Amino acid sequence: MAEKDATTTFLPGPRERTVRATDGRILDVPAGWDFLPPGDPGVTRRVKAAGEFWLLQELVRRKMMSRGLWAPATTIARVQAELEVERASPAYAKKLASAARRRDKIQTEYVEDFLGAVLAFLDFHPALSELAEKMAKAVTEHATPVGSGTVARTERIPIEQRAEAAVIAWMRHQTTAYDQMVIPRIKGQRREVRRMLARRSHELLEGYRRGDNFSNRCPLYMALTEATPAVRENLPDPHS
Repeated sequence: MAEKDATTTFLPGPRERTVRATDGRILDVPAGWDFLPPGDPGVTRRVKAAGEFWLLQELVRRKMMSRGLWAPATTIARVQAELEVERASPAYAKKLASAARRRDKIQTEYVEDFLGAVLAFLDFHPALSELAEKMAKAVTEHATPVGSGTVARTERIPIEQRAEAAVIAWMRHQTTAYDQMVIPRIKGQRREVRRMLARRSHELLEGYRRGDNFSNRCPLYMALTEATPAVRENLPDPHS
């Protein structure tokens, strides 16, 4: 008979149908249990709510990632069958469509708010307002897609701080040699390089806020003229 354990979170075991507890013990998966891989949150939530389960996690790049869970085979089969029936109904399709419309509305509103926050942070000289709009659109299009994983998608900081961080991140990749840099694998070194590049980006932005004359060799101007056609068109002539 398999050993029982109050813990519900485990690491992969060394053998098939085994898991490793946080204290290092190797446990056999109970007889009659099946493995449910990740991928269907609806099934996973209901299986967890139905009773006993063992969650399998693994450390990937210093972050714990879910690898699925072990649970009674009868529970998994029942939940999957129930959801299959629900998802085949017209009511479920209507619910999905309504949820999609709601998500699209929220996303559209957020993109508009984020674009406004980026423009407010850029605060370019009135003579360069068109250039500010092009840059704000480029930053927003890169930072706001759902699932992009950028700082713009976090809710832990105010939108004004998200906008500033997104602009600086965009400039780090578009106006500096950061992506080609060979940075020593020393603790804190990459963070210090980013700080240095961020200072340069802030200094560059200050010139645009003052309305200083800039040339077509300016890294920011070059980045925008090499961006998408929508950003390229109608950029001001740096010599005008």
